[in-house]
Amino acid sequence: MRHLKSGRKLGRTSAHRKALFNNLASALVRYELIQTTDAKAKELRKVSDRLITLGKKNTLDARRKAFSILKDRELVSKLFDDLAKREELTSRQGGYTRIIKLGNRRGDNAPLSRVSWVGADLENTESVRYPQHILDQFEQAELSYQIAEGAEEE
Repeated sequence: MRHLKSGRKLGRTSAHRKALFNNLASALVRYELIQTTDAKAKELRKVSDRLITLGKKNTLDARRKAFSILKDRELVSKLFDDLAKREELTSRQGGYTRIIKLGNRRGDNAPLSRVSWVGADLENTESVRYPQHILDQFEQAELSYQIAEGAEEE
């Protein structure tokens, strides 16, 4: 029996699980909005909420602990200088992530969820999630669509 055993194993070894959540946490800090399965999203909350708590402390020890998870100086500085100082996150005592259920994945019918920071949505994270050259392609495609639509009306 699994009495008092917390956490999901997700069919992985402990080292694989640790690497998985470190990578998911890095992606969440970088893109501020990621899509994953429900079980991984629920377990990711533990890691990501601890990161924001470390960011709110803003000590050298907290930066080193965050670096041990994120393994990227740029992400650590974003966490401490940007994310941990946002009004939506600093005013809370916990619960810094939001999980929105999306439905099931097409290939294996696994339940999917979107994980984001509280206060982040699709519109205000678009510039973070897409590089500038892809955003330019979106604008060009939209322009060509509007031009084609205008030609059809005439």
